Amino acid sequence: MEIEYLREILEGVKNGSVEVDDALTELKKLPFEDLGFAKVDQHRNIRNGYPEVIYCQGKTVEQVKKIVERLMEKNNNIMATRADIKCFEAIKEITDDAVYYEEARIVVVKKRDISKVSKMIAVITAGTADIPVAEEAAVTCETMGNRVERVYDVGVAGIHRLFARLDVIREANVLVVVAGMEGALASVVSGLVEKPVIAVPTSVGYGANFGGLSALLTMLNSCATGIGVVNIDNGFGAGFLASMINKL
Repeated sequence: MEIEYLREILEGVKNGSVEVDDALTELKKLPFEDLGFAKVDQHRNIRNGYPEVIYCQGKTVEQVKKIVERLMEKNNNIMATRADIKCFEAIKEITDDAVYYEEARIVVVKKRDISKVSKMIAVITAGTADIPVAEEAAVTCETMGNRVERVYDVGVAGIHRLFARLDVIREANVLVVVAGMEGALASVVSGLVEKPVIAVPTSVGYGANFGGLSALLTMLNSCATGIGVVNIDNGFGAGFLASMINKL
């Protein structure tokens, strides 16, 4: 959309509907726009294929609202991650297009259609407690135009539950495996498929889990091949990477 916006500015200068000084002001905003408290990257869609995503945790509601307003001016689809209901209500004040995915803690503002990918991404969890992180990954994938199948609560404590869904798992082009505790599920899944597995350790677990560190180390030390590991509880990062792979 930034390319189209740039063309509109240049065409406006050409036909006289846009003053040169006004065009220069607009062009200065293309790399990023400085709001004082944030530098909004208006150029990211050209570089990465998807606009900047707002990480809400640690920001005030007013800061989130202002960033959304600026991104909306480019007619972008917007994702706000780790958003609470207050962030959603503030965004709803400036657009009716906002949808809140409570379990994923994501607000999505859809301003335009995005091309769909026929190939499927499977998002798999070891337990029910891992679902919020998995939903962050799944909603990210869907927002970016991917077809997603969810396979939840199929951890190694009852491995027959996983085997019962092998048809879906083996159909997937990319797999996101979300697990806390000891994090063994990613290794098991990777041993069953010929597609890339993105492992997401979660902070779910008792004391010696160390807030997800045990699952992270298990996934990093997996003897199964084809596994890449993202940070603890980073469902968004896993979903974004899965989407990139799925669209290759």
